[in-house]
Amino acid sequence: VQLVESGGGLVQPGGSLRLSCTAPEFNWANYYIAWFRQAPGKEREGVSCIRKGGSSAEIFADSVKGRFTAFRDYAKDTVDLQMNSLKPEDTATYYCAANFWSCSLDANRYAYWGQGTQVTVSS
Repeated sequence: VQLVESGGGLVQPGGSLRLSCTAPEFNWANYYIAWFRQAPGKEREGVSCIRKGGSSAEIFADSVKGRFTAFRDYAKDTVDLQMNSLKPEDTATYYCAANFWSCSLDANRYAYWGQGTQVTVSS
C-alpha cells in the first residue's frame, strides 16, 4: 500500500493549508487513517485519526484541537487535513498513515506510510 501526501508549503502564521492523502487502488473503508507530523529533532506526533468506515476524525492531539479537522473527501477519494490558524510550531513534515487494526495517535501502530509533505509556518 503506497500513500501519497500533497498540499504542503509555506504559509504565514494565522493562515490555512489543506493537505491531501491519496492511495491508488486503496479502499479507505477498510483502514484506520491517521495524520502525523514530525518537526526536526522531535519525535513523530500523532495529529488525528479517522476510524474505519468513518468520514471525519474523532481523535485529535491536544495541540491542534479546534484548529485542525480531518475528513474523507469522497469526491476526490482522499483523506484530507484542513489546518487553520496555523502557528510557527506547526512547522513539520506531515505524514498520512494507515493500519487495519485500530485508531491511534501512536505511530508504532501503523504499517503503511506516505513519504510526507513539508509545512512551514513563517512570516
